[in-house]
Amino acid sequence: MYQSFIGLEIHIHLLTRTKVFCGCRSAFGDEPNTNVCPVCMGYPGVLPSLNIEAMRMGCLVARALNCRIPEKTWFERKQYFYPDMPKNYQISQFASPLGQDGRVELEGRIGGREIVKQVRIKECHLEEDAGKMIHTGAASLLDYNRAGVSLLEIVTEPDMETGEEAELFIQQLRRVVRYLGVCDGNMEEGSLRADANVSINLPGRGLGKKVEIKNLNSSRFVRLALNYEIKRQGEFLDAGKTVVQETRLWNENRDQTETMRQKENAQDYRYFPEPDIPVFRPDEGFLRSVDAALVELPLPRARRFEREFGLSREQAELICEEKEGADYFEEALRLSAAQGLDPNGAAARIANRILQDLKRVLNKGGLGLAGIGGLNFGPARLASLVGLEETGLVSAKIAKQTLEAAVAEDRDPQAVVRDRGWEILSDPAKIAEAVQAVEAQEGAALAEAREAAAGGNGKRRGTLAAFLVGKVLEQTGGRADPKIAGAQIAALIDS
Repeated sequence: MYQSFIGLEIHIHLLTRTKVFCGCRSAFGDEPNTNVCPVCMGYPGVLPSLNIEAMRMGCLVARALNCRIPEKTWFERKQYFYPDMPKNYQISQFASPLGQDGRVELEGRIGGREIVKQVRIKECHLEEDAGKMIHTGAASLLDYNRAGVSLLEIVTEPDMETGEEAELFIQQLRRVVRYLGVCDGNMEEGSLRADANVSINLPGRGLGKKVEIKNLNSSRFVRLALNYEIKRQGEFLDAGKTVVQETRLWNENRDQTETMRQKENAQDYRYFPEPDIPVFRPDEGFLRSVDAALVELPLPRARRFEREFGLSREQAELICEEKEGADYFEEALRLSAAQGLDPNGAAARIANRILQDLKRVLNKGGLGLAGIGGLNFGPARLASLVGLEETGLVSAKIAKQTLEAAVAEDRDPQAVVRDRGWEILSDPAKIAEAVQAVEAQEGAALAEAREAAAGGNGKRRGTLAAFLVGKVLEQTGGRADPKIAGAQIAALIDS
């Protein structure tokens, strides 16, 4: 039995308008080689200039990960040759990254088991991205639009032990950077990608020989690649072989890692200070602007929703998956409270309407909760609908129909209910007419219910009574007050 040690290097594209050291547009999907200039193409004699917004976004992420921001930070040249790196070096940070010595709580469920553990953040450093190679049979094409895009690398200590923990960490970090508004987190577009470092050893012996798995573009691939690599290294050690320190790739078609190259060390890159970019010393104004941009992060926000509003853990985590969904929920709840509704009762109804009805509408349009802000059914309309339901003016079934009609017609729920005559039916005489109709149609069920009541079979009686109440609701188009209908059915059974 071996002990595994996993560390991650997660690269995120920062949502800056321009690249990190030049004024070229930073955008995904533009025509190849249209967002380039002499600076990002590495022409001789050009002078890079630091994008201060990239530095601010990087420090914001560092703060969210509880990192220390040093009094001064600077850039180095990292020497290596790749065809998609025009300068043959990368401007990066090595000796003094912008974020240092952080930590985050990793929390969630893995295989039905709750996991809570601390993961240390070694550093966050700002650098420029390379271009993109497109392989087409015998030829390889180069697109330099991505060269020079603002890239923040987040490096963890080897505190994770399984592929599942690494997958959970990436998913958690993705939510954080989306909440902060610094990265869209689209792994399929390459704006968030990961390298994973893994080693195994006998328990208590410390780290083993590290293997790096490069360019993983989904959290699922991170999990699969790491678990495969842990198994592969274990088989090597069992056979008396030595694990080679190297860089490997994940082959998703074969579900295995494959050798890419021998692993480089820091000295191989021949770091030296970037002479064209001055040392950056964050002043009080800069640090205040970073702190002002911090928001309540998804995990603590979900726990607060559980604690303050009585949501289940699953409800709270699903609503807080996207900042837009959580903001929508809180605004709808605030507007409900302004109507004098009980916060806990309203919270449960709002959560259900968001996670069931509104999410279904959004999914039909190919959107998730992140798109809820663009829906024509804003928080005020949801609060209005919940008010109708909480005060007993509409049933749960009618509330659902009202929401669908209000979205389809872009109308206020109260107007929909009023115009369609969907208010709940509370006139005992009219409900009695529906009960009589059910009595005539469901004579066998009524007789069985009476027999169960006479025989003391309360469970069977209750099941049949609920069935008959449902039939009354059908007779009234879902409008009959369930309490009045239930009382009349009970009286009918016991008569």
